Amino acid sequence: MIPLPFYLTLAAALFCIGLYGALARRNAIAILMGIELMLNAVNINLIAFWRYVKPAAPTMDLAGQIFALFVITLAAAEAAIGIALIIAIYRSRDTVNVEEVDLMKW
Repeated sequence: MIPLPFYLTLAAALFCIGLYGALARRNAIAILMGIELMLNAVNINLIAFWRYVKPAAPTMDLAGQIFALFVITLAAAEAAIGIALIIAIYRSRDTVNVEEVDLMKW
């Protein structure tokens, strides 16, 4: 069995890559991909802690898996809404560069 710190190191590295991708990019699609990487790092942490931390009750505790499913659902909704907004902005402004898009100006 792989020890818990390996999973946590992988999740931390994935989160840092996603954070860099979300903060350093100018393309809206790349920013969404960075956010998705960060959400996947959170899922790795949730499942790793669910696997390694034993519940107090003798019954099987599924809290980590339920939280991971909630995060996956949230990521799917975020991706669908984000891509719909990006397509709408691209149709009206002909760019997906977040620095060039200023919706308050006409």
